[in-house]
Amino acid sequence: MQPRAATVSQAIVPFACVVAVPIYTGLLVVLHEPVAAQLTTAAVFAASLLSSLAGFAFSALCGAMLFQFRHDPVTVVQIMLLCSLANQSLSVWMLRRDIDWRRLRPFLLPGAAGVLCGVFALLHLRIDAYIRVLGTLLIVYGAYMLLRPPIKLQRPYTIGDPVAGFFGGILGGLAAIPGAPVPIWCAAKGWGKTRQRALYQPFIMIMQIVALLAIPAMQGSGATHVGLPPMIYLYVPAGLMGTIVGFAWFRRMSTRQFNIAVNLLLAVSGVGLLVEARRAFPHGRNQLGT
Repeated sequence: MQPRAATVSQAIVPFACVVAVPIYTGLLVVLHEPVAAQLTTAAVFAASLLSSLAGFAFSALCGAMLFQFRHDPVTVVQIMLLCSLANQSLSVWMLRRDIDWRRLRPFLLPGAAGVLCGVFALLHLRIDAYIRVLGTLLIVYGAYMLLRPPIKLQRPYTIGDPVAGFFGGILGGLAAIPGAPVPIWCAAKGWGKTRQRALYQPFIMIMQIVALLAIPAMQGSGATHVGLPPMIYLYVPAGLMGTIVGFAWFRRMSTRQFNIAVNLLLAVSGVGLLVEARRAFPHGRNQLGT
């Protein structure tokens, strides 16, 4: 009876989340919240659902949508960081039995160092050209991997672990997207879908915590936008509901389907970066750090 009850629960809970989202959005209407809040709720839910198929790319998907109707880049980044952290925390909890923390250790310190470098670049350097180049590379790589058999390294060198962690950290601090390099490296090792995700899911979560702490600390006492506006917390439930639905679909995917989803989301991450660069840096300078 126990497995049957668990199966019924796994089917009912995602369905309940899908039903709950329009109800929650309607509640915002009753509370007389602006249309932007309702659109943001829908965008957060959709991005959470799609990104939960592979465990990353929430910020790229969500940012590409939010920048269409929100014009404060700092608020958009805050929404992405908070909702992404909540989603990652829930995903890590659902994967808790599969996580090997010892295997994750070589990624963490280089990743944290990369976050500090990325946050410094975000606040002090002109990064629009870098983001555009990175977005283009992710699109090309994702499309290339979809059109050819998956690459599997015959001898995956251990030096690749800290290198992938460091570059993932840079992306986490620079554009709130720490999830691209580490999934690429895990897929190249030929791992199954659960083993891959059980490594990079907690990595992404930890890098986002470091980024959330590093941004206000490195902005200094005279910076604006320190702290999160209370309104932003209203979007977290929509993200969690999308994560539950997407994770339920993930459980039903084969490793091949999972790898296709990863490469699609890598390409979408590139598109999202290009959209963010166009919206956040229209004049060729870093507006996120001002």
